[in-house]
This record gives sequence, structure tokens and C-alpha cells, in this order.
Amino acid sequence: MNKELNKPVEIIIKDKKKMVKGKVVRTAIYARSKVLHVKTVEKENIYLILFNNVLIYGDVIDEIAEGSFIDKAFRDGVVLEESHPLISQLIPNQTVSVPSQNKVFSQLQSHFSLQEIAYIATTLDSFFEKAFLIKVVENIYFQFRRNGKFMKAFQVLQVLTNYTPLLQTITERMSSIDFNSYHHFYDSSNLPLLYEKDPLFVELYCYKNRKNPDLRQFLETILQAGQHFVEIIVLWLENMKISPMEETLEKYTNVALNFVTMKEWIFILSQLKINPFRALPEAKRVIEEMLDEGKFEMAALSLLNFLDDLPDFYNPILNTLWETLNPEFIVEHLEQFILVLKRHADEENHEKSETQIFQLIVSLLQRYDLKTVYHKLIPLQKVLPHSVVLKKLKLMTMLLEDPNQMMELGDYYHELKQYDQAIECYSWEMELNPQDPEPVRKIYKMYNLKGMAKESADYQKVFIQLKANQESR
Repeated sequence: MNKELNKPVEIIIKDKKKMVKGKVVRTAIYARSKVLHVKTVEKENIYLILFNNVLIYGDVIDEIAEGSFIDKAFRDGVVLEESHPLISQLIPNQTVSVPSQNKVFSQLQSHFSLQEIAYIATTLDSFFEKAFLIKVVENIYFQFRRNGKFMKAFQVLQVLTNYTPLLQTITERMSSIDFNSYHHFYDSSNLPLLYEKDPLFVELYCYKNRKNPDLRQFLETILQAGQHFVEIIVLWLENMKISPMEETLEKYTNVALNFVTMKEWIFILSQLKINPFRALPEAKRVIEEMLDEGKFEMAALSLLNFLDDLPDFYNPILNTLWETLNPEFIVEHLEQFILVLKRHADEENHEKSETQIFQLIVSLLQRYDLKTVYHKLIPLQKVLPHSVVLKKLKLMTMLLEDPNQMMELGDYYHELKQYDQAIECYSWEMELNPQDPEPVRKIYKMYNLKGMAKESADYQKVFIQLKANQESR
């Protein structure tokens, strides 16, 4: 499950010409709109625009124009990068069909109101000429005006004013006496009343000014009514970066449980470095369930960011993880696991750790040379001063400097299953003492352990000859 939450979201994009595959590398949320930045397998950058979770349009864009809606969304919206565990929750379909450009606006009419279509048009300025988009919105304005729907016409004019505030004809229309009463209504009405008449306007206004606590709360109320739970959590997470409030965690956990399990939620919080283990009583039970299910890595990844702030009753869980996890995983998170050991530094646990330390050294020696491994584990030696395995490691680094001790060093490498290094040591000893059969015996044993039967047999013959020569003296 943790891999599914962490891995990049893959998406298939179809149009009438071809089908391409890619990964979502960024997602921007701006009110009801989302912008997906997709990197294809051919390294092209495709940008998809969604409104109310419906794909509107998308295409390859080499460079985002400054001031375009896409630029604005990634600058002023909430941006989730590729590794964010909530991206998959924000994308309704991972196979999408992009309409042909000449059918975009005709298809919108079956999904959205005319006011929404006017706003959507202003989000497409990376794909259509600005003059064309202004014409689309103006046509909607004139349609409302001809039909005597002046409130609707005024709402569309506001969309156009926000899109191109310096256009003189728009400014003149907004100043018309026909719209004086609507100006007054918008200027004097409270948000709930405005929302009844113009929900799109209010939602955009609140989103643009969401740093204001009252407006953010009103926006959250709107999202709650529409059951947009993921978007509520995204806004909360954005606010947590600005002003962390642990006391809100339980409230938003209840929101999150509408679209993820508690287990997934604990993992998501931990990946976003929000500590759930003090504020949520259920968190310990969730971690214990992960252990019961054998999901040790997921449990570790949930806990390791908060080792300095975990209650002491998590110590037995941390000890279980240290003794159970794959050494390769511990190597990847070595600094945190050194902190784990510091939390329970009694001798009994040290003795239990010897097998894990042994496996840890074996894993590290597959990646690094002996001296590097020794230096990496110096902090561990301070925590476990009586570890026999770590003492052997220290002795090996000393033997490394003494050419007369290669046999002993080779034996230690053999014990740590580093057969190639052991062969090197024994070969050195063989050169120093060419008549001694013992290093040759050890070499053929190493090749046998490596599964190299021919080489093992060759050295065994040499050993037999040297042994015979030794006995005939």
C-alpha cells in the first residue's frame, strides 16, 4: 500500500491521432480547476486542464507563458509534486480522452452552465488565441443581455474583467448604468447571500483570498457541501505549513476517512511530516495492525520521521522493527535507526541486536569498502559499545593496514560472507608464502561457496599438491 501511495501516478492520454503514456509530475489546484503536468515517455510536457474533475483540454506545451492561467495555477494555487501521496486521489480517471480543439466549446455545453463555460474559456489561454477566447465569453455575455438576463450578463462581464481588466470595451460595459444595482449588490452583500446568487464568483474570491481565515473557512464550507473531501484536506495541509495546529488533526482525520483508510491516512501524514502519534489515539493501534499484517516497512516509514517526539509506549514497536526489518531497508534509513537504538539502550536489547548488526554489515559491505562501512557505523558503536560484531569490524580496519595479517582479515571477510574480499586476502597470503597450502585451501573453499566449481577444483588440485609436498619433507 505504501508503494502505491508513493509511486508517481501514471496516465494514458488519448486523442484522435494517438495514445501516449506519461507520469503526472505536478498537479496544481485552483478553485474548481486542476492542471496536470504530465511527462510522457518521449519526454514531452503535456498539460491537462480539468474543471469540476472533467477534462476540458490538453496538449504539448514547451514553455508556459507568463501570465497564462497555467502559470497562475502553479504560482497561486496549491501545487502537489510528483511524490505527494494525495495526487492519485485528485485524478478521477487515469485514462483520459482529449477532445479535438474545434469541438471543445460545443462539448462543454452539455456539462456546464454558460457562466462556467465563460470562466473555463479563460483557463485555456495556453491553447487558444486570447482574442478568440474573449470572443467566446463576449458571445455568452451578449446572449444573456439579449434575453434580458442582466444579472447573468453582469456575472459573465466579471469573468471577462478578471481575465482582461485593461480592455477598454469591457471597462465601459461594466460602467453601464444597467449594472449599477448589481455593483451595489456585490459590494454590500455578505458571502452567504452572494453565494446563493453567484457560487462561482464566491468560490473564486474565497480561493484567491484563502489566507484570510474567515474566507478559507467559508470555502471549506462550500467544499464540504459538495463532498469535495480531498480538496478540503489539500487546503488544510497548505494551511498547516503556514501555521501548524495539532489540535485540528482529529477534525481533518474525520474528513480524510471519507476517501482513505486510517492506515493510509497515518502513512500519508507521516510522509508529509505531520505527527499523528500524539494527537490521534488510534495511531498506535494502526501501527500494530501493520505489524500483524507483516507491513514492517510501512510501519517504519510512518514512525521514523517522529523519533524525537514519540511517546515511550512506542519503544516495543520500534524494537520489533529493528529486529525484523530487512537490513537493506535499515541501511537506507540508518541515521533514524541509530536513534531507535538510543531509545532502548539496555544490554538485553543489545544482545538481541547482534544478528541484525551482522546482517547490516553484510549489506553495507556489498555497497561500500570496509573503511567506509566502519565510519558509517561509528555512531552505532557509541550506542552499542559491547557489540561483538562491531568490535570485529573495528579489528578488521586495523588488520587492513597490516600485510602480515591477511589470513586473519580473510577469515573475518569469510565470516561476513564477503567471499571476493576473502579471496583477495588469501591470495595475498599465498604470494607471501607460496609453499603454504592453508591459504590455497581457503581459496578453493571460497570459490566453492561462490558456486564457481571449476575455479574451486583448480585450487583444490594446487592445495593437494602443496599438501603432498609439505608431508614429503
